[in-house]
Amino acid sequence: MPEQCRDGSGRDGVTQDYEVARIPKTRASCSLCEDYAGRHGAKPIAVLSCEGGCLRGEISRQAANAVCHRLAPDRTVRICLGGAFTKDTGQRALVRNAERVVALEGCAIECASRMMQGVLPERTIEVIHTDRLACFDKHLFGIDAMRREDVAACADEVAREIVKTLGV
Repeated sequence: MPEQCRDGSGRDGVTQDYEVARIPKTRASCSLCEDYAGRHGAKPIAVLSCEGGCLRGEISRQAANAVCHRLAPDRTVRICLGGAFTKDTGQRALVRNAERVVALEGCAIECASRMMQGVLPERTIEVIHTDRLACFDKHLFGIDAMRREDVAACADEVAREIVKTLGV
């Protein structure tokens, strides 16, 4: 079952300390990204994902893509985490305005949900730990530690469980 977090308190209700990041502003924008956000703004579930360079992050990323682009494309929209975190444009608006926001986290560090809480502290984010749904050797770290086909099969299995959990 997804966990909930909001307003700078941890899941245990304890007030958190903060990392402070200074992200330079940019005037650059991506018209393709803005068009995507405009086309998908009515979808009720925004899906963030761990984008880590490890096996857990890769499984989470592939599962998020499968959920949003293949298994439940009419109800979910895949968020560009970097875009939503670093600039208040269409990607962040998708997160801000969705009925539900779900973060697929590859591990306990919970980067995706913590990043979004940093820029949208009032937003409730449901967290699903994809590493707990995945069947693989948890001692493996690198993306190349498993065959691509096995990573894809694992991510697909995780995605199917996520769709069941979300009820879509």
